[in-house]
Amino acid sequence: MQSAVLFLVFNRPDTTRQVFEAIRAAKPPRLYVAADGPRQNREGEFERCEEVRRIATTVDWPCEVKTLFRNKNLGCKLGVSGGINWFFENEEEGVILEDDVLPIQSFFEYCDELLERYRNDPKVGVISGCNLVSKRFTPSESYFFSRYNHVWGWASWRRAWQHYDVTMHNWPEWRDKGGLKSISDGNKLFESYWISVFDNAYRGGIDTWDYQWTYSCWYQGMVTALPAHNQTFNLGFGHPEAVHTTGDAPDCILKSIPESLTIPLRHPFDIERSLVADDTIDRLIFRITRITLIRQRILRIPMIGNLLKESKRLVKNA
Repeated sequence: MQSAVLFLVFNRPDTTRQVFEAIRAAKPPRLYVAADGPRQNREGEFERCEEVRRIATTVDWPCEVKTLFRNKNLGCKLGVSGGINWFFENEEEGVILEDDVLPIQSFFEYCDELLERYRNDPKVGVISGCNLVSKRFTPSESYFFSRYNHVWGWASWRRAWQHYDVTMHNWPEWRDKGGLKSISDGNKLFESYWISVFDNAYRGGIDTWDYQWTYSCWYQGMVTALPAHNQTFNLGFGHPEAVHTTGDAPDCILKSIPESLTIPLRHPFDIERSLVADDTIDRLIFRITRITLIRQRILRIPMIGNLLKESKRLVKNA
């Protein structure tokens, strides 16, 4: 492997150990480990964080190791984005893995090759190893282009990340000027869904960093390379320390079993996103359908939403 790797960790020794073993097998020449600090009043978290940091830095191959260990907890939004900022302050390009994203070995070769191939092409902003519709859409080439910059194992360049803005300060203006129309293919449901998501992220309604990255890529008109076969598996679903993936893994993930890419890669003829793939991702991953949006609007009505949530809780506890 030629590229540097950023390993984002926190408090899960079990998943950290599995992902580190995959990194260890790839033997990157430079490893950056960014760790958020333990939360106060969380029993045993300090010890788990210390164990995670030990695991993530037990390097036994020729490798330069750099660490960013926080003493205080910043949360997903600032902890992760701050770690990526630090990485690209030191590297022109590289691979980013979180502590619950388990890659297969062809992921690293795929990232290496595409980081070099599209290094100076401003149209390409991200190389993702995540394809959750790989059983529904499989091109003849080794990868395709999409508007979706899935971050369960990805790579990018400083030139792309420099556009990242965790505050999304220009979102209201871009939204009101109809900015999403430039990538919606005329799909009003798509526009309505993502306006709701970005509005929530802009207001700070969710402690996350990745919606801001998606917005930054779309605002800049950048596309993402997605592999023909999924290259990573998310270990975090249902994990007791999960932040966002608290439920069971959805069907699309269980069916998207990682599969090795054939090396050398077969490259697409041009850099044009696949409308078929994006439509499939809309429907199967983000559930952007009329029925789903109607259901979401009903749930936003306070009385109805509270009644449905309470009914669901009672059924679950029955």
